[in-house]
Amino acid sequence: MRGGTVAVVGGSIAGCAFASAAARAGADEVLVLERTRGRLADRGVGLCIHDERAAELTATGALPAGIAAHPLARRTWVVRDEAAGPAGRTFWEQPFPFHSYHWGLLWRGLREATPDSVAYRQGAAVTEVTGADGGEGTGEGAAEVRLADGGVERYDLVVGADGYRSVVREALSPKSRPQYAGYVCWRGNFDAARLPAAGAGHWSPDAVTTVCFPGGSCVVYRIPGPEGLRVNWVLYATPPQAGRLPYDDPTSFPPGRVTDELRAHLGELLERQFPPYWAGVLRLTEPQDTIVQPLYDLDAERIAAGRLLLAGDAATVVRPHNTSGAAKALQDASAFETAWRDAGSWAELTSAYQAARGPAGRDLVALARRLGRAQVEQTPAWASMDHSAAQAWWTGQLAGVADIGGQAMNRP
Repeated sequence: MRGGTVAVVGGSIAGCAFASAAARAGADEVLVLERTRGRLADRGVGLCIHDERAAELTATGALPAGIAAHPLARRTWVVRDEAAGPAGRTFWEQPFPFHSYHWGLLWRGLREATPDSVAYRQGAAVTEVTGADGGEGTGEGAAEVRLADGGVERYDLVVGADGYRSVVREALSPKSRPQYAGYVCWRGNFDAARLPAAGAGHWSPDAVTTVCFPGGSCVVYRIPGPEGLRVNWVLYATPPQAGRLPYDDPTSFPPGRVTDELRAHLGELLERQFPPYWAGVLRLTEPQDTIVQPLYDLDAERIAAGRLLLAGDAATVVRPHNTSGAAKALQDASAFETAWRDAGSWAELTSAYQAARGPAGRDLVALARRLGRAQVEQTPAWASMDHSAAQAWWTGQLAGVADIGGQAMNRP
């Protein structure tokens, strides 16, 4: 199937990947509609991609070569233990075959790899989309996009890469809405050069450290940055009862807007629950580099039908414990390109994509829920665990899944 016009709503990681995939697959015209006017690359949070997933995605063209990444090899799990010293006691170490990325640098690499034929329009806010019912053979384009400026545009296919508050999902799967998981994550990052020299022996550059405490956990690792390595951390815990988080609306507290109450709650967790060394590491983060995000689950009832298709977080919101968000978005794009090349019509394209990525998304959501229960909602007695107990506990959470980070795509 060659030709056709494609609009991608949302220009972040999933949006750039899908725009490139559509152009490679043979679309006549590809347009990205990005609502923001600022630089998306300014987002500094970290993420990881499993080495096997990265190799697979590089081979398909979904992950361009040359994007800065930092190699990770092992994950250590620690608890506060005064007798063990300021870095706490390590009760388990496991392989961690991942590379870490800086969100902004990954986005920039994907954006720069987008073919010149793709038009990238910023400041184009989409307010409504229609086209879930198909409309094969209309000749005019079966999907309609309404913009905030009052404009109406028609395309043969509209891809919703507009995140977990997706406008496209409202048209395609209106009953599917993000559900609050019951806890939040604090995120932060800072220049790794600020790490105290006296603590260098506690933490190898290739190691991810998970600090465990009753009712939560915190993952700390290095990521590449625009000016050298940075320390990135994600702390999961239940917020204070009076935190007044907008649980009925999937929003977050961006840098500079974290409330005094939430900052105080974080400080109390560090003081009471963390080994002193790791508490000191997190305290190196500047307030303007700290955010708080309520966590949500979303498994859309359908992710493709008619002339509409969902990508990345618009289709599936997976809690970060699974370390699969970026890989999932890129796998979506790879599956989309394959479905396009094999399809003889728009209906065959959306049907094939639904079959390939619908079940994959559901599996990721289910695993992340299990990991969330185990690492935040129903934490074990971490302090009493040893290597054998931790390994058995972890295997039980995976429930037959080979590893976190997403699974291999089923490709012919």
